[in-house]
Amino acid sequence: MPALNHPRPHTETLANGLRVTLRHAPNLKRCAAALRVAAGSHDVPLAWPGLAHFLEHLLFLGTARFPTERALMAYVQGHGGQVNARTSERSTDFFFELPQQAFAGGLVRLSDMLAHPRMNLDDQLREREVLHAEFVAWSQDAEAQRQLALFDGLSPTHPLRGFHAGNRDSLPVAQAQFQQALQDFHQQFYQTGQMTLSLAGPQSLDELKAMAEQFAAALPAGAKICQSRPVSLMATPDESYQQVAERRLNLLFTFESLPDTSPQALAFLCHWLNCAKPGGLLAEWRAHGLADGLKATPLYQFAGQAVLHIECSLLTDACAQVIREQLLDWLSFFAAQQDWPELRHEYVALQLRRQQVSSALQLARLDAEQLEIGLSEQGVSALKDILKKIGAVDNFNDAWHLPTPNPFLQAPTPTANAGLIRGQTSAHRGLRTFAQDRSRHRREQSPMQFSQAMPDNTDEGAIYLRWRLDSAPDNNLQASLESALQTLREDARQAAVDFSFSASGNEWLLNMIGLQEPMPTVLEHALKTLTAANVGVSREQPASAALIPIRLLLKALPERCLQCTGAVSDDVQHLWSGARWDGLALGLSAQTQAAIGLALSRIPGAADNALPPAPTIDSQHVWSNVECSSSEQALLLFCPAPTRTLADEAAWRLLGHLCQTPFYQRLRVELQLGYAVFSGLRQIHGQTGLLFGVQSPSVVPQTILQHIEYFLNGLPELINGLDDASYNSRRQALADQFALSTLPNAQAAELLWQGKLAGHSSDYLTRLPEAILHVERSTLLLAARRLNQAEGGWHVLANAGSPATPWQVTK
Repeated sequence: MPALNHPRPHTETLANGLRVTLRHAPNLKRCAAALRVAAGSHDVPLAWPGLAHFLEHLLFLGTARFPTERALMAYVQGHGGQVNARTSERSTDFFFELPQQAFAGGLVRLSDMLAHPRMNLDDQLREREVLHAEFVAWSQDAEAQRQLALFDGLSPTHPLRGFHAGNRDSLPVAQAQFQQALQDFHQQFYQTGQMTLSLAGPQSLDELKAMAEQFAAALPAGAKICQSRPVSLMATPDESYQQVAERRLNLLFTFESLPDTSPQALAFLCHWLNCAKPGGLLAEWRAHGLADGLKATPLYQFAGQAVLHIECSLLTDACAQVIREQLLDWLSFFAAQQDWPELRHEYVALQLRRQQVSSALQLARLDAEQLEIGLSEQGVSALKDILKKIGAVDNFNDAWHLPTPNPFLQAPTPTANAGLIRGQTSAHRGLRTFAQDRSRHRREQSPMQFSQAMPDNTDEGAIYLRWRLDSAPDNNLQASLESALQTLREDARQAAVDFSFSASGNEWLLNMIGLQEPMPTVLEHALKTLTAANVGVSREQPASAALIPIRLLLKALPERCLQCTGAVSDDVQHLWSGARWDGLALGLSAQTQAAIGLALSRIPGAADNALPPAPTIDSQHVWSNVECSSSEQALLLFCPAPTRTLADEAAWRLLGHLCQTPFYQRLRVELQLGYAVFSGLRQIHGQTGLLFGVQSPSVVPQTILQHIEYFLNGLPELINGLDDASYNSRRQALADQFALSTLPNAQAAELLWQGKLAGHSSDYLTRLPEAILHVERSTLLLAARRLNQAEGGWHVLANAGSPATPWQVTK
């Protein structure tokens, strides 16, 4: 396994009390900041539930120095980054990721919004309506209510039993007492003593520290405040309780007075409980027809308290008692394993692997958690104490086994230098033979294209495999194939290779991204599983996770864009026999390319390097209804570019870039249509389009569409309202997002795959920013007119509505 540089960040406390963690990672292309404030929803005065969440929202509304259109969210989005925040029980987190050249500007904006929030009453009243819309959606969401009900067995006086979401009733903005409480909460907790700043990037530690010091200087200094300790979790001597309903067993274990190392102990325990591999607990339950799902999660941890939730998906409710008994028996067996040396070794290996391919944002957020890598000796002691409190005993069934080791975490056998034939050394690398030239020609003509568009001197790579089928796979067949891949996917994920196998219409797509070293073996195992003759087809409808309407529409969008009709098949061998495939491999070294040869020889179907592009809707207006049980309304509008040319893509990208902040400002802030409002550019099956989305608790889809149309009609005014300097600056900022030196590998790989599907050459990412810089104002105004005239078509997905002409309704 390749060595990981600096698996632990540098940590210190600055002179004004700000605690910082600094991670210098030269391999990173971007930088990230994660700020944790030690104050959350349980630190709010009882009279004002939701105040902490409300304040988090207010902080994003801009400041006197950086108004909304130049504030952190608009700034990060304008540079192609990521930004978000989250209010938890005892902490509030703010985090963003940006290209290196824009990172300092993000830090300045974050510190300014934390220190000088804009809190005028009009802003507060508007934002309270957004929180109320979130509350309404949360109160109607079955999964959210199930999560809340998990705490029903706790003491009624513990804050976990309270209401903390915030709504119109709990946030009386007009009252002077509320305004005073809001100011007091901000002043008490939003100061350096209560904050931890984590920075991750390619900069040196000295550069990162200088940024942290500049950030700290803008904040009010203060000393750390001891957050109030909650009452006991349980009102009775019991330390656990259970809930059984709808073939679901929820076991909840509560803990008091745990040591500081208990979070790492619980994380280690949950990892091995959740392991679905042969030898694990879930594998035994499945083999005996007792349960088909297990998920262990720490729901709450603070000041020595913890709540461990173990959810079991039962095949029948009658299995609940047996499941509980076997769980406690397995935990007793697990507790007897003499400090778990093999499991601890593998656990460290998978954590280091994941860090090796983590983004700057993932690393910064990991550092903010301040968890140790692996399970320390102190963690071992904490775990033993936890297992004893759960009820582990010395007497247990000796038929249990530990999960089998992950094969992808083992160091591979070294192979000979790729590209050399017998008798050659590296000194002969420039001398090619006729046989090598023929091999190279075959590789370049192969439907599996080994692209040099991404550098091959890093640890990471990507592989895409696409099959065009004669029929669409049956939903039950697709679910069975995904189920068969489940254990393999988890093993691969632990080894830093994320892969998925998805179906859209009559296409299958297998893609993997991550550490390239284990990829050849992972691909070989995946193909073997997918083509197995004994893949069973479940006759039960596949269970789908409850999704809010807008997420349900996003999930359905790729398939609806294909507009496939025709036969459906559940015969996997028949589907493979008529399949045609092509693929793209990115960033793979010569050694990995050589190692992948065996897997490529096992790809089912006929190779085809000339698969036609996906169909388009041209100038049609297509409306797709997607069934959803929610009472909320949601709509997506996808507007493809008229052609797949690079010029049209560049114009569409610039339109999307300029729309993002004004669209959010108009529909979410001013019109308050709902809390889920977004716009941006999306590429689907090689087709570039603008995507607009809204979920509303009260406004019907036809009205949402009217608001979007009104906004789009105003695009010429928006474009003409930019002076030349602003226009050129925004255009340059967009072009800079596609520099390979700053583009994360996963994004670069997906862009190159979409470029291949669109028929672009391998220099697509080089030509795209050049095309963006050539989009003049007149060209963009023409693109806005073509967008409004739907030259590329308009496709709406909604969970309600029956529109009139010109819309064509599909199911």
